[in-house]
Amino acid sequence: MADRPDDERLNDGLPDDKQLDDERPEDEQLDDGLPSDAVSEAERLTHLARDREDTGAETEAEEYRAERERLLAEHGFVSRIREESARTVLVLHPDEWVEDGTIRVERIEDTDRAVEIPLTGAGDPDDWDEIDEHNRAVVERVRDEHGDVHGANAEAFADFMGNHYARPVESATRNEVAEFLNDYFPRNAWPTGEQKKTVNESVELVFDCVSRTSR
Repeated sequence: MADRPDDERLNDGLPDDKQLDDERPEDEQLDDGLPSDAVSEAERLTHLARDREDTGAETEAEEYRAERERLLAEHGFVSRIREESARTVLVLHPDEWVEDGTIRVERIEDTDRAVEIPLTGAGDPDDWDEIDEHNRAVVERVRDEHGDVHGANAEAFADFMGNHYARPVESATRNEVAEFLNDYFPRNAWPTGEQKKTVNESVELVFDCVSRTSR
């Protein structure tokens, strides 16, 4: 399925004050919205599709888009691409909000269920494959050396830097780290209580891991 046209924009977006319940069971998370691994995979497949489209490999691009739609359909979601003046945004939202290809505002009861992901950033999107490979390698080193909790946090940070800024994790500025900790992580990573307690240390471990590897 090709990307849907921007028939109607979700004007409300995601609220800044969304709070996650540490005790929320996994099945309730799936009812409320997409699980974090599905969001990350949808981002990855979208970047791959855009990369292939840019090189003229439309068949491969369509395969990645179709794989993304199959993944989202398992959770009752669909995707569309919204082109803005300064950026391109991937929007993931419940299929029930759509009728004849158009989002019906009267069907939207909870905007928190939607996810909006900027696809363009400060880096060069053409280098996304190489950047993602590098960031994933850093994640695996953190996980191997410090365990699964820090590894999961490092993976969320890699998703943030790769998908939002198309840059290596170690290039994050102080403001970007703050954006990750205060905005992206609580709203998009579905962190456990243990992840929340250790996320600051996890980010430090990411930088430390890269620094030691590059010596």
